[in-house]
Amino acid sequence: MPNRSRVRALAAAQLANSIGDGAYYVTSALYFTRVVGLSATQIGLALTVAWAVGAVAGVPLGALADRRGPRGASALLALATAAAVLSFLVIRSFPAFLLAAVAYAVAQCGLAAARQALLAGLVEPRSRTRVLARLQSTLNAGLAVGAAIGGLALQHDTSAGYLAVFALDGAGFVACALVLARLPAVTPAPARAAKEPRLAVLRDRPYAAVTLLNAVLLLRMPLLSLAVPLWIVRHTDAPSWLVSALFVLNTLGVMAFQVRVARGVGAGGAAEGVRSAARTVRRSGVVMLASCAVFAASAAGGLGPWGAAAVLVLASMLQLVGEMQQSAGSWHLAFALAPAAQVGQYQGFFGTGVPLARTLGPLVLTALLVAWGVPGWLVLGAVFLAAGAAMGPATRWAHRRTRTVETAEAH
Repeated sequence: MPNRSRVRALAAAQLANSIGDGAYYVTSALYFTRVVGLSATQIGLALTVAWAVGAVAGVPLGALADRRGPRGASALLALATAAAVLSFLVIRSFPAFLLAAVAYAVAQCGLAAARQALLAGLVEPRSRTRVLARLQSTLNAGLAVGAAIGGLALQHDTSAGYLAVFALDGAGFVACALVLARLPAVTPAPARAAKEPRLAVLRDRPYAAVTLLNAVLLLRMPLLSLAVPLWIVRHTDAPSWLVSALFVLNTLGVMAFQVRVARGVGAGGAAEGVRSAARTVRRSGVVMLASCAVFAASAAGGLGPWGAAAVLVLASMLQLVGEMQQSAGSWHLAFALAPAAQVGQYQGFFGTGVPLARTLGPLVLTALLVAWGVPGWLVLGAVFLAAGAAMGPATRWAHRRTRTVETAEAH
């Protein structure tokens, strides 16, 4: 299969499951409360446990994809995700919901790692960041379409409508599995030596440091979905409908500009590519600091509704730029700093930053921004700046270790 056809197939698989996910994200909370009858506390507890388990499971499932081949592992994990989603159609108790949520999170985290390993096997290194940017744009397009479909279900607010959304999401993952299964097979990693640890990434401290710094930068994820809405309502004079407008602005911005921002990131040789990606992440920390400062300024008195809205739009645009820079740089680093024979488990480990941000982000951001107000924004911006600046030394450390490992394997 030509390289362009492979990329189109990966994008088709991404689109297939992201449409259903978009509908699921906007309707799931109401479905679980109104149809299943769970409390908000029960839902929050189950999802926290589920994503914590999923984060841990991503590493061994990624290692399994390395050993057995990422194409088959990706297809099977997509089917497992579909089964978990479809199980929500019949559960009516908290224990059953907890088990289904854990199965969903485990399958999703494993699928993310296996798909990254599959991409690494199908796409040449110098093109991976650009391809990932295209897939991210496709993901956002699918989420936007799915959110519109979910909006129809919310408008009718019927059990049948919610069930149809969950069926759509399950069907999307089945379609994703079928597309992935038709891609060329990737040769599994060679069998490990007897003295080689089964999960080598857990002993790779430099890579762990890079992963941790990336997880800190991913605290930006709950900003638009949680922190900014609360900030707008409680601390500014801006109209409440701006919450939806800022979310749409972010989604469309990623769709339009993520590929352009990623262009050139990681270009050059291996060492120069790592330096280029680290610089991009460092710049994202600077931009995120500026974004936080502008968000803080939106609470200033005398702005009025439209003045506050204009400041918030500017802050969101800066946040969008920082997000796209951080994404592009981290994508390259995640691949470039991982041994070629262990991409799956390393991607599984790097991917733990996402569930970690989803789990801890709401607690950290509400404590900083809702409770502290303006000082909290400045502290958050300083954290982003420090994490971005620290990425340079951490990546140099990790790159030295990667070269040492590859040299030892060559001999």
